[in-house]
Amino acid sequence: MIKVLIVDDSEVACHVLSREISKAPDMQVVGTATDPYAARDLIVRLQPDVITLDLEMPRMDGLTFLGKLMCYYPLRVVVVSSQTPTGSDAALRALELGAVDVLGKPESMEESTDFGQAVVAKVRAAAAARLVGQSRTNVQPALHATAASALPPLLATPYSVLAIGASTGGPEAIRTILSDLPSNVPGIVLVQHMPAAFMERFASRLDGLSRLDVRIAQTGDVLQPGLVLMAPGDRHLTICARGSRYAVQIVDGPAVHHQRPSVDVLFHSVAGAARGAAIGVLLTGMGLDGARGLLAMRQAGARTLAQDEASCVVFGMPKEAIRMEAVEKVVPLHRIAPSLIEVLSQPVSRKNRIPVGANKS
Repeated sequence: MIKVLIVDDSEVACHVLSREISKAPDMQVVGTATDPYAARDLIVRLQPDVITLDLEMPRMDGLTFLGKLMCYYPLRVVVVSSQTPTGSDAALRALELGAVDVLGKPESMEESTDFGQAVVAKVRAAAAARLVGQSRTNVQPALHATAASALPPLLATPYSVLAIGASTGGPEAIRTILSDLPSNVPGIVLVQHMPAAFMERFASRLDGLSRLDVRIAQTGDVLQPGLVLMAPGDRHLTICARGSRYAVQIVDGPAVHHQRPSVDVLFHSVAGAARGAAIGVLLTGMGLDGARGLLAMRQAGARTLAQDEASCVVFGMPKEAIRMEAVEKVVPLHRIAPSLIEVLSQPVSRKNRIPVGANKS
C-alpha cells in the first residue's frame, strides 16, 4: 500500500483528497495535517510514502516547509496548488525544490470530475519516483555556467527539428537541457505533461533561464533556429512540412495514454514530416507515452536519445522506448545537451534508420 499524508489547511480539500485517494485499492491515507508543524510530527510518526502539499498555509508557507523537508528529511511530494499566477509561480518553484509533481486546484474541488483521477495518477507516479533529496534546492534564476558556452557554434547542420517529450520530473530535466544549449540550435518542439494553467508560467520561466526563445506554440508558428515551441495545456502539438520549413499545428483530439498533449502525437507527426532531418529526445516520466512515437522517428531515419535511469525521476517512458529498441543512445541528463550538439554536427545518414515494422513489441 502507498501511504499518503495530506497537508492542507482547507477542510474541504482534505476531505476531497482523502476521499479520492482512498478509492484507489493500492493507496491508504494515513493522516491529514492543517499546517507544516503538525505535518512534521506526523511524518516522523507515520512515515508516509507520499505527501500531498498545499502551498498557502498558516504558520509556515508550503515552499519554506518543502525546502526544509527536502534538505533534512527527503520525501516524495505532490504539490496541490492554486492555479492563479502567484500559485503557478510557487508551484514551479516547488518543482525546483524537489517536489515530484504539481496538481492544480480546481475552483470547486467537490464538483470537478477529473480531479480525483489526476490525484491518484500523480500520487502513484510519485510513489515510483526516485528521491532527489536536496540536489535541486540550490537552483538560481540565472543561466547555468555549463559546457554549452564552450561548445563550437553550429555553423551548419543537416537537422531541422529537435523534438522533446517529458512527464513526471520533466520540468527540471527540460530546464537543465535548454539552459545548456546554444542559441542557434534548430527549432525545438516540446511536450511536457503539466496542468494547463501552469504552462504559460513554465514557458516564461524557461525563456528567462536559457539562451533560447521559449513560448507556447500556436497554429501557424514556423520552426526556426533558437525557438522553442511548447504544447499548450490540454491540446496536442503536431508539425507539418511547409516548403523547406516546418510549421506547427495545435489540434484537439482524444487523450493518448491518458495524456493531452501527448508525446506520441508529436513524435509521430515529426516522423512523418521531418523524417531523417529530426532528432527525438524522450525524458523522465511514468507510463508509455512517447515510446512508440520515438520508434516511428527512428524507423523514419531520425536520431533518437533517451534519458538514463540514474538521472530520471521516473524511468517509465524511457525504459519502454529502450525496450522497443526505439533509442539509439541512452544518456545521463547532464550529457544530453552536449550529446545533441555532437549529433547536430554530424551528417544525416541512412545508417540511423531501422526497418519500418521492426520492433513492434
